[in-house]
Amino acid sequence: MSKIKGITITLVDKIKSNEDPFGNPIFTDAEIPIENVLISPTSSDDVVNQLDLTGRKAVYTLAIPKGDTHNWENKEVKFFNQRWKTFGIPLEGIEHLIPLDWNKKVMVERYE
Repeated sequence: MSKIKGITITLVDKIKSNEDPFGNPIFTDAEIPIENVLISPTSSDDVVNQLDLTGRKAVYTLAIPKGDTHNWENKEVKFFNQRWKTFGIPLEGIEHLIPLDWNKKVMVERYE
């Protein structure tokens, strides 16, 4: 019996690296590898609903592994040698009530 296993994607997060002379923060990109992420094409119903609600076209839905504490709202992610952007609020289930390794999902759109 084979076990389901996701791939490693890259989450691009903004990390405060310094301040300008006026005291405003300066951010740099930090690329964080996230292992065991499932990627599935977004269903046509979800695409239509997201277009109606947000005006954005969801292409893929990411299943995030249990225990992950990163912020996934409006973040750049990299997989399949392309750049994507998450949108919407990640949906999260109760860890101990979900049988597999993933309890959070987030939609992504193509990011140029």
